[in-house]
Amino acid sequence: MMRKSTYKVVKNCIYLTLLVTFSVIFLFPLFWLFTTSIKPDYQIYKIPPQWIPNPPTFAAYPRIAKLIDFPKKLTNTLIIVVSTILGTCLSCGLVAYSFSRLTWRGRDIFFIILLSTLMLPGVVTMIPIFVVFLKLGWLNTFKPLIIPSFFGNAYFIFLLRQFFMTIPFELSDSAKVDGASEFQIFYHIILPLTKPAFAVVAIFQFMASWNDFMGPLIYLNDPEKFTLGLAVYALSSGHQGSIDWSGIMAAGVIQVIPVLVIFFFTQRYFIEGITLTGIKG
Repeated sequence: MMRKSTYKVVKNCIYLTLLVTFSVIFLFPLFWLFTTSIKPDYQIYKIPPQWIPNPPTFAAYPRIAKLIDFPKKLTNTLIIVVSTILGTCLSCGLVAYSFSRLTWRGRDIFFIILLSTLMLPGVVTMIPIFVVFLKLGWLNTFKPLIIPSFFGNAYFIFLLRQFFMTIPFELSDSAKVDGASEFQIFYHIILPLTKPAFAVVAIFQFMASWNDFMGPLIYLNDPEKFTLGLAVYALSSGHQGSIDWSGIMAAGVIQVIPVLVIFFFTQRYFIEGITLTGIKG
């Protein structure tokens, strides 16, 4: 009995040590990002590095916010983020419902074709899609960054389909007997039961749109329409002389904070959605 108790204590200590070690490793870049943003300039270049600023200064935050026109760039970013979340949830939810709850000829074949697009690298379609948007006259607008989200995402469709298939079909059959249409079934029955799955999709899409750099870099060339990430890049790449590292780090902290806040407040839905999304079917 004593051996089992000792073994359990040792095992827990090992697990705890590993968790703390990996937590420190993963949190170190955030620590370095924040501390550098509040260091005086002369402390940034010290060798060996000075880990704790002395004295700390937050002068970089108002300076960088004014330099990149933070309210305007934040507004641009939020327009894209909110629009893509709405488009993704709407399009992927309807397509996933069709693949999971409706019976029609060729459904499984089309679903396999859909999944096969996941194996297609984005760099392969980058130039053809750019040419299409060029012909449509959408360059230097938000349309290339928003409109594609209304045509679905193969991974999110797969995720939602698997979740939809865990819902008993008897619920849909009962609603059909009462005269409900497919859209009414989707809106009044399926949608309320799949909030965790849609929360996962919304979180993933938020992080993808908020952190998107390549899309704005390709399609936007007017500084007034830049997103936060692109504005920071333009600031660092066009800087003459010494680089304002504290300002760039401050901008990085500003970009990271919303992602951390969203995750901490929605992690229950995130974990629940991932856990309940099975591989049925």
